[in-house]
Amino acid sequence: MSLADEEFITMCKDVLSNGCTSKGQKVRAHWPDGTPAYTIAKFGVVNRFDLSKEFPAVTLRRTAVKSATDELLWIWQRKSNNIHDLDSHIWDEWADEGGSIGKAYGYQFARKHPCKDVTDEGLTKAFPGYLFEEYSAVTAPGCDTEPDNTGGAMRGCIDGGTGRIAAIQDSGGVWHLDQVDKVIYDLKVNPFSRRIITTLWDPEELDDMALQPCAWNCVFMVEQRPGHDKLTLNMALNQRSQDILAAWAWNTCQYAVLMHMLAQVCDMEVGEMLHTDINCHIYERHIDAIKELISRQPKPAPDFRLNPDVTDFYKFTKDDVKLENYEVSGPQITGIEIAI
Repeated sequence: MSLADEEFITMCKDVLSNGCTSKGQKVRAHWPDGTPAYTIAKFGVVNRFDLSKEFPAVTLRRTAVKSATDELLWIWQRKSNNIHDLDSHIWDEWADEGGSIGKAYGYQFARKHPCKDVTDEGLTKAFPGYLFEEYSAVTAPGCDTEPDNTGGAMRGCIDGGTGRIAAIQDSGGVWHLDQVDKVIYDLKVNPFSRRIITTLWDPEELDDMALQPCAWNCVFMVEQRPGHDKLTLNMALNQRSQDILAAWAWNTCQYAVLMHMLAQVCDMEVGEMLHTDINCHIYERHIDAIKELISRQPKPAPDFRLNPDVTDFYKFTKDDVKLENYEVSGPQITGIEIAI
């Protein structure tokens, strides 16, 4: 039995036995037919995985790791809020006619923020091969807000091959980075910082989001473990809401992939991933499917493979990720209704 299966089965049994129902209460979520989508939920469910030992893929049914990776890269790498940049159709219900999901997810990661601790020397270490050029000579696709230019010329830290801008410097000499690039910067330059954090929860823009983020916060911690030459990367993933049947295995896999990617580009080893779900729930219409799943006989965890030749986070694709020896114990659950 894989650790992911063990965690999943224990969690589902606990929610079914000890969770509280929302039936009869006022709930936001509803089914496509307009019926309120009631749940059985537990508060503060925590799952812990040591990624150095195994990859947390559930074997009770197959998780489409390439599709999960594509969504992860849509948010963290492409920093997009448009479903036309995504291969799957999981966000279609929330998109407008133009494909936008509003100021959510990738939109928040595309925005650059002032980082007074960032230096030219640090940027050179964090983004080797990037050039320092006049910002006026380049464009910033996907960057929704630009720092205030109070008069002087601005510089950019730019990938000479692709034109991707890692940082832009305002007239006061302060570098502006987005949250993802600041994580990469700190992991390479200030790995023992206790402030390597991302957040997708912007209170001023929540009303402009088609769906307020479920997986909204990551906190990274780096260790120098005794007897290890490389540093070890740990991460806590925090979710305000978790649809166990539809998303738990998916979220667990994709953020484990993220950890492997960041560890590889920062020349670290993967350590532990702490996955915390504040409202961890099973929808009433999913109960029978959950009971059938946890009755299955689990298989051993698969082997995870990440293309070792990729050393730039922005060069990864979903095809650089592979699960080998991935056996599952039963057919895929089809026709899962998704509450909206």
